[in-house]
Amino acid sequence: MHKTDAARIRKLNGLPVQKGACVLYWMQQSQRAENNLALEFAVSRANDLGLPVVVVFGLTANYPEANYRHYLFMLEGLAETQKHCRERGIPLVVLENSPPLAALELGGKAALIVMDKGYLRHQKAWRAQVAAQASCMVVQVETDVIVPVNIASQKAEWAARTIRPKITRELDNFLRLPEKIALKNKLRDFDVQGLDLSDPQPLLKSLGMEENPSGVSAFFKGGASSAQKRMDAFIQKSLDNYSRHHNRPDLADVSGMGPYLHFGQVSAAALALQVKNLKDADPEAQAAYLEQIIVRRELAMNFVHFTPNYDQYACLPNWAQKTLKEHAQDPRDPLYTLEQLEACKTHDPYWNAAMREMVATGYMHNHMRMYWGKKILEWSPSPQKAWDVLLYLNNKYFLDGRDPNSYAGVGWIFGLHDRGWSRRPIFGTVRYMAASGLERKCKIKDYAARIESLRA
Repeated sequence: MHKTDAARIRKLNGLPVQKGACVLYWMQQSQRAENNLALEFAVSRANDLGLPVVVVFGLTANYPEANYRHYLFMLEGLAETQKHCRERGIPLVVLENSPPLAALELGGKAALIVMDKGYLRHQKAWRAQVAAQASCMVVQVETDVIVPVNIASQKAEWAARTIRPKITRELDNFLRLPEKIALKNKLRDFDVQGLDLSDPQPLLKSLGMEENPSGVSAFFKGGASSAQKRMDAFIQKSLDNYSRHHNRPDLADVSGMGPYLHFGQVSAAALALQVKNLKDADPEAQAAYLEQIIVRRELAMNFVHFTPNYDQYACLPNWAQKTLKEHAQDPRDPLYTLEQLEACKTHDPYWNAAMREMVATGYMHNHMRMYWGKKILEWSPSPQKAWDVLLYLNNKYFLDGRDPNSYAGVGWIFGLHDRGWSRRPIFGTVRYMAASGLERKCKIKDYAARIESLRA
């Protein structure tokens, strides 16, 4: 392994490697078989110990705020990952159990437990539980960011401009892919049978999951191969326009990698290198894309890692809370209920289109996400109510809801990672966005017409 990989690897308890039947990789965040340092570390240690590798995934029907849409996309990806692991002689066993209990169930047979890293509260708590209750050594491998979060910074950063130089200093050390290691002791069969992933829809029905909101496979199908096809098309057709068009929802010159990154079905480093290593691409477009997938994404990771209450209104910077409180009694007209918003029934056709895109596809162009959120703040009876509604809709409909990027994005609506602007009603000095701005910057009516066609 590369010398910098050691910075991604952390022993979580004081136990030694014990006599066991396998090295167990508890796969939860990094749901992929390629470019996954946690998996390659497990293979490397298994080779050292003369053991096979088993991968376990815990599937619980009550994952925090997850629904049918999220599960279907995830299981489509896991089925592909299971196939790729099997080709390497590694069984991927999906157990119907809470993730930490699934890891501990198979961990009793293991010489060593390897896990990937998550940044949200429940992800951290699950890993701490496994480390505390396992009977063998537990090692965590950070493989879903490019620069490890504690190396990039030791505190919650104020904005992209404060974390950018810190990441840039470390980038050459960490922007690389793990070596794919051949497993010496392959397994064809394993004595614990997991869930059958061949047809996710009946599996979800058996778990008691209602199809609400519905799956969006026609727009976003889960899995690394679907992600790569989408990324290849983006590079071929849209990348050279990215620096000029990434804020134009009418043109959709974006990669759409958010859902795949959220479930760890692709590696951020692999995507960054694919763009960085292009010989004939527009340099400004390359730089703009790398800014998003490295600096902006890792700013979000930094936010949730160092901000325990990242999903609560109180997480906002003091200046933003103060100015919003000063204008909390400002008249608000119109006001819309949650039911009206979910039904896409406001006076604003651009906002309605954005909401319809979200409900129908599980995705929304990032510039429209900003506008969509700002209008909910404007049309809600209080900033706190706007926060609650935004987070609810974000986590229910977006495939990449419940993600560090999503929590940072919701926070940005209220001033997180931003600065003060000119004072105005309702917003105070928090940034405002208007329909006239959309009309000035892009052909927003073309976007609305395209989204309207989704109803056909």
